Amino acid sequence: MRNKAADVVVVGAGLAGICACLELLDAGKRVVLLDRDEPANLGGLAKESFGGIFVVGSSEQRRAGVRDTPAQALADWLSFAEFEPGDVWPRKWAEAYVERCHDDVYRWVKERGVSFFPVPHWIERGGERPGNSAPRFHMVWGTGFELVRRLVARLEAHPRRDRLEMAFGHRVERLLQTDGQISGCAGSLESDGSPFEVHAGCVLVAAGGMNGDLERVRRNWHADWRTPPETILNGSHRFADGTLHDAAQAVGARVTHLDRMWNYAAGVHHWQPRKPGHGLSLVPPRSALWLDWRGARIGPEPLVTGFDTRELVTRVCAQERAYSWQLMNRRIAMKELAVSGAEFNPSMRDRKVLATIRDLLLGNRWLYDQLTGHCADVVVARTLPELVAAMNAVNGDSAVELERVEGAVRAYDAAVARGAPFADPQLAKIAAMRAWRGDKVRTSRSQRILDDRALPLVAIREFVISRKTLGGIQTDLSCRVLDDAGEPIPGLYAAGEAAGFGGGGMHGLRALEGGFLGGCILGGRVAGRAIAGTHHGNEA
Repeated sequence: MRNKAADVVVVGAGLAGICACLELLDAGKRVVLLDRDEPANLGGLAKESFGGIFVVGSSEQRRAGVRDTPAQALADWLSFAEFEPGDVWPRKWAEAYVERCHDDVYRWVKERGVSFFPVPHWIERGGERPGNSAPRFHMVWGTGFELVRRLVARLEAHPRRDRLEMAFGHRVERLLQTDGQISGCAGSLESDGSPFEVHAGCVLVAAGGMNGDLERVRRNWHADWRTPPETILNGSHRFADGTLHDAAQAVGARVTHLDRMWNYAAGVHHWQPRKPGHGLSLVPPRSALWLDWRGARIGPEPLVTGFDTRELVTRVCAQERAYSWQLMNRRIAMKELAVSGAEFNPSMRDRKVLATIRDLLLGNRWLYDQLTGHCADVVVARTLPELVAAMNAVNGDSAVELERVEGAVRAYDAAVARGAPFADPQLAKIAAMRAWRGDKVRTSRSQRILDDRALPLVAIREFVISRKTLGGIQTDLSCRVLDDAGEPIPGLYAAGEAAGFGGGGMHGLRALEGGFLGGCILGGRVAGRAIAGTHHGNEA
């Protein structure tokens, strides 16, 4: 690979890159696919993901009695996005996604053997700012692992597979130009630093975002979140470090909105880290109490997951110490606690029907045992005084105050005992979520914390965890990279997270969730077809 030539170079072997290669091979192009990682990790972060895709008008929605339209979805998207007046291309990509996600994402993957859970999840419902007005988060049966496996199998079995060369361990550091046209890329091998060049008629950047570099994350921290927390965990890909954003900027590309990130408020340390600061993103129990660093309930509006993920991060970062605790009991943890991603959902990842039903109905004992037995941020005790002592031992100080914790727990349990109608906003939200059958099976009904039948008590220390870059390289609707004047740079394309999932930031300030995998699929396909000449101009 020291000096190769092809029709197209695709930089990044994640979901967007794989989808682009499928389209390019369909068109008969000779493709070189470069990636920094090892061959076993083909598929990137998508392979490790939960596997949720934002879809409008699916058969799963219709069977569940949900009537959804692109117009309704776009209204929700625009509400959450809060686009600025200059966000022309991000908004165009948002409009394109809600119109095309059914046919060009959902139906396309189903035709390639991907199936979904029968009931979509209803998340990011919004708070003061409306979010999803319908359930649209469609879980792949088999998680992101199965999604990637199916598409890679298609790639390997492609009748023109001989026109694709995949090279791993290759770090692309700069883009090559000849007479104003992008003509390839260059970089160095991860193994020994030796240089390489690949020459081609055009280059597609599909190398992910920059949230894997925590120093970049800190430099681009959004003003709404004040100063970056002392501890930020890494939930992104270790090679998603913004190198290709720099390379694109060096040849004149416009890179926008890097301060728009999709981070989470409930990260814990991985006990078998594979990268510096490796964190796991919890799906926080809705029936747990979300407490500040001293043990007081964060308020006045209590924090509850499933409504506005960005607001959770904002509220935690507004505290004097920007980390938090969640307090629950074993019953709540067994029913509601989850870790995002394929790694800690083996029953779903491996498509084990009976084991998945068991975990949904009886609780995920395996996950509970993993977290309570191995994670340094999780403590267990029989009484509140013992629990607070354990929380302070984890922190190495006496920050958590027993009186605050007791006050929060007893007030909440008293509200549970009073029953409906619920004056406590958290209980009201729980009741609303349980009205949707996709949430009911994983949400407790008015569960007290101090319940002798539900012990022991569990407390989890949670940190902000870096995840997705919502901004990126600006593109038109054919994935052509644009310069500061809004003109395409000849021979340069971008797709997936590198392009802010399209247009340099199609989600805006917040995501309705599921547009990450979906955006990679749509963007990769659009880029591949545009490069192949299937589509021209500013319309994909």
